[in-house]
Amino acid sequence: MKNPLLQKHQLASLPGLQERRVEVWLPPQYHQQPEARFPVLYMHDGQNLFKPKPRVYPGWQVSEKISALANANVITPPIVVGLWNTPNRLGDYLPAKPFESESGKAALKAYLRGTPWRVNHIVSDLYLRWIVGQVKPYIDGKYRTLTGAEQTCLMGSSMGALISLYAVCEYPQVFGGAGCLSTHWPIGGDLFLEYLEEKLPSPAGHKLYFDYGTESLDAEYAPWQEKMDALALRHAYTPEQNYLSLVFPGESHHERFWAGRLHIPLSFLFSTNA
Repeated sequence: MKNPLLQKHQLASLPGLQERRVEVWLPPQYHQQPEARFPVLYMHDGQNLFKPKPRVYPGWQVSEKISALANANVITPPIVVGLWNTPNRLGDYLPAKPFESESGKAALKAYLRGTPWRVNHIVSDLYLRWIVGQVKPYIDGKYRTLTGAEQTCLMGSSMGALISLYAVCEYPQVFGGAGCLSTHWPIGGDLFLEYLEEKLPSPAGHKLYFDYGTESLDAEYAPWQEKMDALALRHAYTPEQNYLSLVFPGESHHERFWAGRLHIPLSFLFSTNA
């Protein structure tokens, strides 16, 4: 039986960008309150959000987490737009501008040399242009959304965290918050931090959430996250008010852990006390 809270869309892509599925989850309150409008959360790696295959991966359990928080009146439940990834996931999510220079290209090539990862084409600017120019207008036209930046956030893990932060920097007038779980800082290195020093938006009207574990890939993140935290302070962000950075000892780079702490960024970005 079709789930009335989960709707699938196939939106036209842009030249140079691979097509992907878009899934929209509506909180139960959407049908219970027919006059109400709702904030929107855009999430990357959308195929992992709502209907996971437990024996393969546990998924993010997004609908369960949001429903529990909303029922406890902790958050205003957002509409969730799940943007599926493509075979060019790394190229879709890697922030483009830090790597436009020859030195940037060389640094990226040197980093990837020691990994199994390959970048076909860096198209993150195109990916964001698609979200802002095609996906968001479609969602705002079809559903009862709150369209302002402060009610429009993004979230992702690893590379999905990087593209979420990059989106807020490139389109601060469109996106007011980013939830960045296990941000894969090493691939961007100092080049991305230099970009952020210049482009991080004003804390007025923006919220940034970061976290990481201490095992597997996450064990590499502490030095980079510490640099990011210091950078945010220089840009006048206030911890626990519009900036939150947490570490989870013993947790690793895995959906099981992201799902287990998802309630924290959700509560930070969509708090009923905001």
